[in-house]
Amino acid sequence: MFHELSHPLIQHELSQLRQKNCPPHVFRACVRRIAALMTPYLCADLATTPMAVTTPLETIEGRCLARPIVLVPILRAGLGFLDGFLDMIPQASVAHIGLKRDETTLLPKTYYSNLPPGIAESDVILLDPMLATGGSAVEAVRQLHAAGVHSIRFACLVAAPEGVAVFTKACPDVPIFSAALDRCLNDHGYILPGLGDAGDRLFGT
Repeated sequence: MFHELSHPLIQHELSQLRQKNCPPHVFRACVRRIAALMTPYLCADLATTPMAVTTPLETIEGRCLARPIVLVPILRAGLGFLDGFLDMIPQASVAHIGLKRDETTLLPKTYYSNLPPGIAESDVILLDPMLATGGSAVEAVRQLHAAGVHSIRFACLVAAPEGVAVFTKACPDVPIFSAALDRCLNDHGYILPGLGDAGDRLFGT
């Protein structure tokens, strides 16, 4: 299922970072704020369990998360999307999947994967600023499923309809949360209107 998050604050930040003259430090700050604003939407249906809470006056029943959360940025651009989620979920663990798109075939190639042993019992949030062709996100989900993960949510800044179609067909159990659904892909697999290469713009390369 695709969720476009049209909150005014998210749209304001997205408009700032889309601008071609937005410098890397401002781009990073906007991405971080968007990630923080997206977090409540991604976590709205996480399971909780009761816990006893002793206030200065009495003891009540509170709630705590039932399962650990693991954030999984797809390297490298996903790293720039990570800090805003950690601001809101500081107790989360962080795993990494490194995928590089072959610019000829547009297919993803894995160059790094580090998933913690207990990830199968966790709620996983997969992070990648761009959902373009969908190949990298699908491959990342495949690796998470192979590790026994069943609870996965995918977060991105902008998505192309082509990528959404590929992803939802391959991963129908994984909801997509995006700040925007853009128009299309160009002949080189870049999102239009998009925001350029998110990794290059995040890290000034």
